[in-house]
Amino acid sequence: MSTDSRPVESTTATPGLESAAFVRLVTRADGDALAASGIVARALAERGTPFQVSVGRTVAERTDRVQAPGDEGDLTLVVGAVDADVARLDAGDRPATLAAVDRVRELGVTPDPVLSLAGLVAAGVEPGAGESEWVLETATDRDLVDRRPGVAVPTADPVDGITHSTRLCGPWSGDLDAAREALTSSVDLESDDFGEADYRAIASAVALDVVGAEEATETAANAIRHGLKPYVTPDAPFATVGGYADVLEATARTEPGTGVALAMGHDAREPALSAWREYGRCAHETLESASTGRYDGLFVVGIDDGPVEAIARLAVAYRSPEPVVLAVAADGGEVAIATRDDDPLGATVERIARELESEIEIGGVAYDVGRRRGYLRYDPAVDRSTVVTTAREVL
Repeated sequence: MSTDSRPVESTTATPGLESAAFVRLVTRADGDALAASGIVARALAERGTPFQVSVGRTVAERTDRVQAPGDEGDLTLVVGAVDADVARLDAGDRPATLAAVDRVRELGVTPDPVLSLAGLVAAGVEPGAGESEWVLETATDRDLVDRRPGVAVPTADPVDGITHSTRLCGPWSGDLDAAREALTSSVDLESDDFGEADYRAIASAVALDVVGAEEATETAANAIRHGLKPYVTPDAPFATVGGYADVLEATARTEPGTGVALAMGHDAREPALSAWREYGRCAHETLESASTGRYDGLFVVGIDDGPVEAIARLAVAYRSPEPVVLAVAADGGEVAIATRDDDPLGATVERIARELESEIEIGGVAYDVGRRRGYLRYDPAVDRSTVVTTAREVL
């Protein structure tokens, strides 16, 4: 169950990318990885190199795909952990988007700054922070982004945006009528030309509701800060960088084909928004009715079924008094882990998968790891208590 693979720095992956007759990109299912694959795919298209992009939800799925036979001159490039001796674009805990940006610049191609920023936000990086400073500067200099008051959502309609966003969590989340009522007293929702004062009023109303929610923890104040004062994107498919990132996350998990098309620059805005709305609505409704349990360092969210990764991410940001959240879907046979800590989760998730596999008699355990997150899938017949006990022993 090891996830060793050759990091791109120690291979001939870059020369191979330059000269490959065909490139097969296999990527993990999250917004950062989806953006990275889109950046590379666009560069290959610009150079006239044939390619294929596919999304693997688990390490095992990606491993199966990269082991399929190919022709001489083909190159397989993976984004995410894999159990195979193949070239991997990302390495360590660095965002895959940054690795992709570096690779395509070496090919002499300029990456799309807005897609790059969206991938970085999906990876949990503030635009302009650290290595991403030049990406934000490039986007700003080209008038591709501009910062203003408001909320980081993908749509121009703030009601639609705050209702379905999985980067926000308030009393109105998942409920269009409640969101409309919450904003009615702050702004004229019939207007199609909001000014800065309107956007400030929207942001204030949203922030007050988020931090004032009965279930909100102290971490909610920090989490909502990342959802305010967005970078607007007048020429991109979505209204803000943060909203773009939210849509990438949703499509990566629920409609990867649509997500890949979106990341590659195709016109997939409407189906992507449809997937995002359903993803957000389901995540918030499920979280609202979930059972919870608190342990030393761990907060468990129990559900029957639903988008566990979005639920874990929302809970760790807005609802959990502990730094690690375990979202367990009993009927779906899925678990997601989210953490506020910067320590990589890879070894921990792999160990949970190994220990859980030794405890059950039905099938195996598939898993995946990303920045500050983990995912496990197993037979739904496995009792939830077994999963929670195993995770607690490892964490």
